[in-house]
Amino acid sequence: MNKYIKIVIAALLILTGIYMMFFTRNLGWGIVIFLLAALPIFLFFKNENILLAFWQLRKQNMEKASKFLNNITNYKAELHKSQYGYFHYLQGLTLAQEHPTKVEPLMKKALEYGLNMKHDRAMATLNLAAAAISKGRKQEGQKLLEEAKKLDSAGMMTDQIKMMKDQLKMPSMQKHMHNPNMRQRGKFF
Repeated sequence: MNKYIKIVIAALLILTGIYMMFFTRNLGWGIVIFLLAALPIFLFFKNENILLAFWQLRKQNMEKASKFLNNITNYKAELHKSQYGYFHYLQGLTLAQEHPTKVEPLMKKALEYGLNMKHDRAMATLNLAAAAISKGRKQEGQKLLEEAKKLDSAGMMTDQIKMMKDQLKMPSMQKHMHNPNMRQRGKFF
């Protein structure tokens, strides 16, 4: 649903509440309708599909979370600007298991648009660090891990950060490295 339709619905509910309170002298129903008007205003700033996707992620149900995110067809028309980052962040989290190569641009967009919570920014930078390390960019991965460590004030991701740092210490097997036992062999035998 377009975000401005929600504002129109809220305005209609407020006008109905005013009518109920002042013209029909039905004070109780007027207050109830005013309280109902708060729901579309809340959903203007916090999209219902994003809230449901967060709920499904909390329950570790990635398929339903991606289904709720797929309900958002045009995120610029349906979401408030503060939700753009979370839309890309949630898409990245749902794709992280199956398509890890698609996560990096989504997390970059999420950080570009902005994430309100520190631990969400830490998770996004941790995913960017994992992508950088997997592509062989160790220095960039190290910088991103340090940034994620600074953002993780609650200490929720210390195990993941430690595991990633241990991966950085391991030597990378590059294409030009050969097995020393195979050096004496010829081309055909």
